[in-house]
Amino acid sequence: MDRMPTARLATAVVLATTGGLLSTATPSASAATSCASLVYKRQIFANTTFSGTPKQTGCDAAINENWGTGAPASGVPANNFSVRWTVTRDFGSGGPFTFTAAAQDGIRVYVDGVRKIDLWKNVSSTVARTLNLTIPSGKHTLRVDYANWTGSANVKFTYAPRTSATVDKVRPLAPTEVGVGYTLDTNKAKFTWAKNKEMDLAGYRVYRRVAGSSTWTKLATTTSNTYTDSPPMDGRTYYYEIRAFDKAGNVSAGSADRGITSVDRVAPAAPVGVTAKSTKTANTLSWTAVPTAVQYEIVRANTADGPYTSVGRVLTTSYSDALAPADVPVFYKVRALDASANPSPYSKVVTATRDTVPPGAPQDLKVVSQDVGGVTLTWLKGGSDAAGYVVYRSTTNTGGQIRIGTTSTLTYRDTTGEPGRPYKYYVTAVDAAGNESAALEAYATRTVDQNTAPNTPTWGTAKIIGDQLILDWGQDGYVKVGGYLIYRSRSATVDTSATATPYASVDGAFSQYQATIPATERDYYYAVVATSAGYGVRSAASSAVLPSVSATPPPQPTQVDEVTAGDGWVKLTWGTAPDLPGDSRITGYRVYRSTTPGVTKENAEAVFTTTASDHTDTGLTNGTTYYYAVTTVNAAGLESALSPEVSATPAAPQS
Repeated sequence: MDRMPTARLATAVVLATTGGLLSTATPSASAATSCASLVYKRQIFANTTFSGTPKQTGCDAAINENWGTGAPASGVPANNFSVRWTVTRDFGSGGPFTFTAAAQDGIRVYVDGVRKIDLWKNVSSTVARTLNLTIPSGKHTLRVDYANWTGSANVKFTYAPRTSATVDKVRPLAPTEVGVGYTLDTNKAKFTWAKNKEMDLAGYRVYRRVAGSSTWTKLATTTSNTYTDSPPMDGRTYYYEIRAFDKAGNVSAGSADRGITSVDRVAPAAPVGVTAKSTKTANTLSWTAVPTAVQYEIVRANTADGPYTSVGRVLTTSYSDALAPADVPVFYKVRALDASANPSPYSKVVTATRDTVPPGAPQDLKVVSQDVGGVTLTWLKGGSDAAGYVVYRSTTNTGGQIRIGTTSTLTYRDTTGEPGRPYKYYVTAVDAAGNESAALEAYATRTVDQNTAPNTPTWGTAKIIGDQLILDWGQDGYVKVGGYLIYRSRSATVDTSATATPYASVDGAFSQYQATIPATERDYYYAVVATSAGYGVRSAASSAVLPSVSATPPPQPTQVDEVTAGDGWVKLTWGTAPDLPGDSRITGYRVYRSTTPGVTKENAEAVFTTTASDHTDTGLTNGTTYYYAVTTVNAAGLESALSPEVSATPAAPQS
């Protein structure tokens, strides 16, 4: 049998991707070394090691050769030759594939240089292998190596996606390069996109949604990579996306959204739910929003039949007419306009009257009870058109009114006043338009009894200076405080219950506490409870506070108050240094002396220590000026800064 190659390329069928769909390719035979996409480049060698220059290079749409016992090409021996095929293609999202190889003699199949099938030996009959494997997404290179040593020569290789839904779980890639063109005159939106590379692609689905919605509507399924839609002509923006699906039913993610705004030829609906309310300052209209409306026009007339005049346009669903005439009825209608200025029909007519007349004041305000629970007030309507009443309260010593409540009845109970504090109450009538009458006044106080608790203490200072704990707090109110209980805990939750043991107690005349504590007790939180005088009723606990910690500061400097000089002596007298909370006890003073001005601790020529607040320096030279400064020393051994410098000149008495 003659084994010269045939012209099978003219009729060969290959699984080629055209937009991801199966199609046929029939490339013509060629000896070119650059082959079309999806076509194998073929190299034939006159040896079985693929060495040297190929004897022939060409392109094959498929690998399916049977040379029998003949040579595969001119200049190539009938035995001991080899053929190499290579092709690089885009596999899209990849997925499960079946590779089928058959040959006599040897065949090897590679993916990106990695051997997947190896039937490499001299055989007396055709051997075959089928392999299922997963191809990653993107571009990959297939290489098929064939060798014939002796005897008949044939080779065949195919690859195809596995499309069973039980096997293929890989989604196609989302379509890309989506473009859109919209024609207003025809209301046509045409979309195009790049064809997917998947070999098992079954088609595309086109979806649409209106702007502002997350719900997609499927418009069509197509095998083409174009689609034309006629969206609703309502002036809204519509978004489109394309999703690819394969033969196993896997669906890709959506493409990048592409939007168009349709031509608007639909007038809005008339506004509904129009209501009108009146206040003393304006008539206010409101209505239900109309889809597609971008603004609303309000018209007004003196009679229901008109004529109507436009009084304003708004972007919202309400309008306040502050220019409406006072105390006479007027009539309104509303219509919607869309972005293309299409007007809706007018709404139904509504009427309103801007009311500026306040109601009559309530009458005969009385305090009917003052007890530990609160204050109860009653009054008479007084013949007014009041729709309700407002109650205010002020402290009698300040007069600042605070609105504490409203009621539609003729009574009000205030349970929020501070026990024992005198209040002045005011009651006014309010009509439906918000006009408020003059006020009636009355004085009342929520009473205090043996069960009334003091107000909660509030923290002022909480600090530890050296070994001194310093706490102070504030407490106001009209319940007399008999004392304070201090609690502490190493957690921020301090137990201040009646069964807990206080850390310390303080007489009610004082709102501070100071104690010496060791360094091991600097991590406590503190809380304070006030108790009422005579009854011991406990207030709510203050917040828990962790004192700040700082080192003992040096003592405060003193100041020399008096300097006198005599025969060979100078006497200094100074005041006691200020003693602040947390300061260490003052134990004495140091006097520094120099015969030059600008005395310092370092340049002093003499230093004297005393526990008194004066010092007499003797044995001095008459006529010499001496300069002095004094420091304070505390029990911690810390020394203050120098006092302001003073000077004196001893002199012998004149005879």
